[in-house]
Formats: sequence, C-alpha cells, structure tokens
Amino acid sequence: MTKAASVGEDRAARPITAITADESTHWPTGMTELDRVLGGGIVPGATILLSGEPGVGKSTLLLDVAAKVAKLGTRVLYISAEESTGQIRLRAERTGAIQPSLFISAETDLGTVLGQIERLDPGLVIVDSVQTVASSSVDGLAGGVSQVREVASALIRASKDRNVPILLVGHVTKDGTIAGPRLLEHLVDVVCQFEGDRQTSLRFIRALKNRFGPTDELGCFEMTGDGIAEVADPSGLFLSRRAKAISGTCVTITLEGRRPLPVEVQALIVQSNAPQPRRVVNGVDAARVSMLLAVLERRAGIRLGDHDVYVSTVGGIRLTEPGADLAIALALASARSQQALPGDVVAVGEISLAGEVRPASAAAQRVAEAKRLGFSTVFDTACGELSTALAQALFGE
Repeated sequence: MTKAASVGEDRAARPITAITADESTHWPTGMTELDRVLGGGIVPGATILLSGEPGVGKSTLLLDVAAKVAKLGTRVLYISAEESTGQIRLRAERTGAIQPSLFISAETDLGTVLGQIERLDPGLVIVDSVQTVASSSVDGLAGGVSQVREVASALIRASKDRNVPILLVGHVTKDGTIAGPRLLEHLVDVVCQFEGDRQTSLRFIRALKNRFGPTDELGCFEMTGDGIAEVADPSGLFLSRRAKAISGTCVTITLEGRRPLPVEVQALIVQSNAPQPRRVVNGVDAARVSMLLAVLERRAGIRLGDHDVYVSTVGGIRLTEPGADLAIALALASARSQQALPGDVVAVGEISLAGEVRPASAAAQRVAEAKRLGFSTVFDTACGELSTALAQALFGE
C-alpha cells in the first residue's frame, strides 16, 4: 500500500485564483507558421511531439526552430540520437542555423541526455528522436514499447520539473501512425504531424492534439536548397496555371482553421475494360468520393459504374471537410460530359444523400476569399440541389 508523502511548501496546492496566466503563456519561436499551429508559440514546460514520414524534413524544421529561438537569446539544447555533431554542423551551415546559443549533443543514452539538460539548463530542448534514445534501467532495444514509455516519461518529468519545453521527434509506422505505445500521444501536451509529398517542395504541419491552442490550424512551408522557408500566403499554390479551361476541374475554398485556401480538384473519367472499375483518389477521402458517385448516379442520372474514376487535388494538399463535396461533384460531372467549367467558378457546399447542397461552415469568409482572388461566380447553397448546380455550371441553365 502506497503511503502518503509529505508535501513541501513549494509543491503545496494553491488556489486557482492565485495562479497567474503569465506562468504558462506562449512565447513565439520566430517561425510564424509554427506559432500559428501551436496557438501562439511554445508554452513553458510543454512537451511537443512532432511526427512525420522519413525524409519529409522533420530534423530540418526543428534545427531551423532551434536556430531562431537561439537567435532570440534563449539557450537551446539539440539532442540528436541519429546524427553525429559533425553532420548536424554541416546541415546547419547549409541552412544558416549557426548560432552561439545553440548547443548540439549526439547521445542515445537517457541518463546522459538528462545529465546534459541538468548541466546546461537550457530554455528549449529538442530530442531527435524519442524512439532512438534508450534507458539502461529498462530491458529491450531502443524503440521498443517499454523503452519508448520510459524515455518519454523521464523527459516529460524533466520538462515539468524544470519548466522547460521539450520538442520530441517521433517516427511513424508504414500506415502513418506514430510508432511505439499509444500512451506516448496521451503523455505529451501537443502532437503535431509534419506531412507532404517528397516529390514536391510543399510541406504542411497540423496539430492533432493541443492542450494550449487549436487543433484545426495549418502551417505551410516550402523545402528549398537552403533549408525550409515559411509560406505566409499560400493562396494560389494549389491552383493550376493554364491558358484555357479544361474539363474535369473545379476550384473550391477550403478552410484550415481560420485560413481560407483555394484548392483545385481534378477528375478524370475513362471507359473501363476491367470487371471492377478503378477508383483512385489522391488528396481526398475515398469513401467520400464513393458516396458522391452514388449521389450523382441516383440524383443526377450520371452513370459511372462502368468507368474508371480518378480524383486528385493540386499541390498535394488534402481535403478532409465536406465543404468540398460540390467541387468534387462538379469536377466529376465536367469530366463525364467533357464540358469545361468557366475559369471564374468556385464551388463550396456539402452534398447530402438526398442530393441537396447544404451550407459549409464560415461560408461568408470563403466567398470573400474567392472574390479577393478574382472568382466572380460562386456555386453554393443558392443552387438548392445538385442537379440544379450541375445544369447551371455546365450548361448555364
């Protein structure tokens, strides 16, 4: 049976009215896009987990964050369990991340990592990565369930006790989930996902969990030869540049947090020779596309059961909200009829199983962004039904 321990005056519980918000206020990192996702910056004593596919640029991003924070006068400790200090120095020279307040250490032992934190007393700690650090007091190889649990718990305790924020890099499995026990995501304060197609230079960061801010914001970055650069105004990055309109394309305005973004949806429909027609999607939800295909056939009379259907977004961005339904449906109908939509058309709206066009959230903000970008025609809930929207968009009826 666990006995009650004596509690010192410094750890005694205090009334909530005696605790000021200044004790846990956000402080900016110097990287505006990251601060947007975190809710204004990093909170002292917070533990932030950053996950992403191999080669997407996690280490480059965090080295840039470390350099910017160090430039503001804060002592930063960057622990690398995957690279040597010489390799980090080479990458820092290439990206311009050389700062006298940035300290680098290549360690894989948890005890040594904690000793480095105690010796240096930094204002920010970055550990790359949590799956490659191991504790000598726990059996098993680094990256195992027991090792990841012990390493994460020890680093979180150090973060809370010293009131220093810690950024942890997390590996992902082949299906995109964070490697290690699910407990890891519960223990940390913030879980961020760094994503992007390695074939393109665009990168996005999202907060999947955030105890100190929103979880619906999106940060945009671009990988360059000199490191990673912020994209302050991404409008136009997800649109094609062409001289004339082409069938099978439609633009929508998606909402990432409080940021409206124009995104072009492209569809291609071809006659299938296979018993089971193909349904290939990229950047959109496959189940949502299947539902829209059923609605198009039942409510609008557009039969696609014997055709291969391909749907994709431009620029590698993912559309996850139902407000893009109408644009996907219009792109599919345009591809099927080979009738191009006018170049000044934007479609925003959710489509129900009854074929109704339902309003999307923050519709006024989306329309205002469309007008700012030069789109003069907006198809939304004014259409009423999907069949009406198709007739107006494709044939002007």
